[in-house]
Amino acid sequence: MRYNCQKLNLDAAGGVSARRLAGNAKACGENLKRGELFVKFDFVTLGEVYEVSSGLSKRKDSFGHGHPFLSFKTVFNNAFLPDVLTELADATEKERRACSIMRGDVFLTRTSENTDELGMSSVALKDYPDATFNGFTKRLRTKNNGAINPIFAGYWFRSKHFRELIKSMSVMTTRASLNSEMIKRLSMPLPDIKTQNSIANELFSFDKAIVNNKKINNHLEQMAQAIFKSWFVDFEPFDGVMPENWREGTISDFGDVVGGSTPSKAKPEYYTEHGIAWITPKDLSVNKSKFISRGADDITELGLKNSSARLMPKGTVLFSSRAPIGYIAIASGEVCTNQGFKSIVPKGSVGPAFIYHFLIENLQTIENMASGSTFKEVSGTTMKGIPAIIPDDGTLCRFQEECTPIFVKQELLEAENAHLADIRDSLLPRLMSGELSVADLDAAK
Repeated sequence: MRYNCQKLNLDAAGGVSARRLAGNAKACGENLKRGELFVKFDFVTLGEVYEVSSGLSKRKDSFGHGHPFLSFKTVFNNAFLPDVLTELADATEKERRACSIMRGDVFLTRTSENTDELGMSSVALKDYPDATFNGFTKRLRTKNNGAINPIFAGYWFRSKHFRELIKSMSVMTTRASLNSEMIKRLSMPLPDIKTQNSIANELFSFDKAIVNNKKINNHLEQMAQAIFKSWFVDFEPFDGVMPENWREGTISDFGDVVGGSTPSKAKPEYYTEHGIAWITPKDLSVNKSKFISRGADDITELGLKNSSARLMPKGTVLFSSRAPIGYIAIASGEVCTNQGFKSIVPKGSVGPAFIYHFLIENLQTIENMASGSTFKEVSGTTMKGIPAIIPDDGTLCRFQEECTPIFVKQELLEAENAHLADIRDSLLPRLMSGELSVADLDAAK
């Protein structure tokens, strides 16, 4: 899906150039100029259009059985509620009536240790019979059924502008928090329902394409993992017996184990927006992709030189060794990391595919070997000594050949999803404000 940025007049100050669009960056500019949102639609306070309610606070032994339950984590991780709520909690009939979940309900996280996790939203796109929701969230239920498109609402409540409103409104003592009165004073745009429907359909089309690509990638991932297990765990191509020319060894036989470092934060000249890719475990927690090219921050040549971070080649397998242990990704270009990683640079015939799937298959073993009093960590010495069966070079080469088409397809689909998300996120504030209409977009396609 492509848009003609000149037709949409997006080269104005604060927008994004056509050259940048051609480079598969953001298709249209962010419209949060100096923190202000261009406004054409009328705004209403949430208290005008929603009733705000609190959820259930239950004892620990009330969970794991009973009725479907919407947790803080599920709200935080999903802009729209998943089709099935897998968590369970005991709830009386009275509690199920008072804390029910119906189509159009909006859930906001109301308390957290920091403002970044506060006011994260999730919207129900259907009714959830007998389900209840967590007391650390607030439910917003529309006063006028049919006046607000729930998909439109979902995009507004996850928008950058609403996130800024949340941060400006929240109270930070020992924890960040929002109460019902604060929520009621927050605002949202409210065009007519026909306009809401058009905007919702346009934005949702991007997410449907992203979800479809993720399904394909998940299927490809299962295929590659099944091949790994067949060859290197069950030895199926070898009549169920490990070949005699394979031997016992350690991870170090597969590649160089490399740690990382953080250049001094007191030296601003060590950091830049466009420099050397520098990855932290937080980047993998946000990205959640198999392949990664850069994180939230880049470092400069000076920062690299004055730290013990090491630049690693494309194909390096990144493994987070603390806080938490077990994030795994493959570098799609040259990268370095902070000290939260023990990455593996493949040797010779050992490709990234084998190392990646070896780490997944042996994650529990690696976690069990971690040590530390404050928090568990896998040291460099421990990582280098993780036991492994070392296949012959020919088998390793054949496995890489089997997986290469799968990995190439996965990387392409992840890049396409990132591009789709960029376009969606760039269009969102302009559509929400009324600066652009869906008709404008149709004319530009």
